[in-house]
Amino acid sequence: MGARGTALPFTVTYAQRADGRACLRLAGELDMSTAPELNAEIDRLRADGERYLLIDLTELTFCDSTGIAAFVRGDNRASADGGWLRVTGASGRVERVLQVTGLAEVLRYDADTPDPASPSRP
Repeated sequence: MGARGTALPFTVTYAQRADGRACLRLAGELDMSTAPELNAEIDRLRADGERYLLIDLTELTFCDSTGIAAFVRGDNRASADGGWLRVTGASGRVERVLQVTGLAEVLRYDADTPDPASPSRP
């Protein structure tokens, strides 16, 4: 929450990791009104041939079921192309949602690992 209890605007920022793979950094609230923006960015990267996508949730303050659906959709589409979608950096309520829904395990989320896509992961 920003000043006076207002929600922070949702943003999706693209970054290229050192290994050349894509990373999306999410900030603000991922919900029914903002999930289409994330879906569009995932679709754009997929159309550009990106098969491996890390999503950094460090600055995400809220995620509802529509956001969870966007992660699952993105992972399913990446898997269909032989790739994956992974998440990292969640905390507070967002981390709790990932744990409760079982998505933390599906997307191999690990709060202590800065890059769950690392080749050192089991």
